[in-house]
Amino acid sequence: MDARDADLKKELDATLQTRRELGEEYESALVDSFLEKVDQRIDGAVERRVRRQFAEQQMTAARDGRSPRPVDSFGERFGFGIVSLVLAVPLSAIGGGVGHLPGLLVTWAGIVGVNVVQAARTNPGLFGRRHRAEKDDTWEG
Repeated sequence: MDARDADLKKELDATLQTRRELGEEYESALVDSFLEKVDQRIDGAVERRVRRQFAEQQMTAARDGRSPRPVDSFGERFGFGIVSLVLAVPLSAIGGGVGHLPGLLVTWAGIVGVNVVQAARTNPGLFGRRHRAEKDDTWEG
């Protein structure tokens, strides 16, 4: 039996003994108090586990010499494009119906903007920002 389990068993025994001494009118308060202690133990265990996993991720990233990068796949890009086009239809109807031509233009500017940001995120060298390795450490614009 783990030491923490033994402590929890002692807490439960003390709660039951207190209930016998005080009577049933204090039962809900005693149960609430015991459950609060159990919640604290669970929270502590979860916090320790999360810290350990976070530290392991940091150690793995440090060993690799780079930060973990999300995997970009053709399916993700294709899905994003399809969702963007599907959502463009009702957004265009709303923007055009409410704001007429300016509303439609603003709607499409937003759609194009979201897709440009997505493209720049998934393809860092897409917009002409290439590194010159031969000459120096400047960026071409």
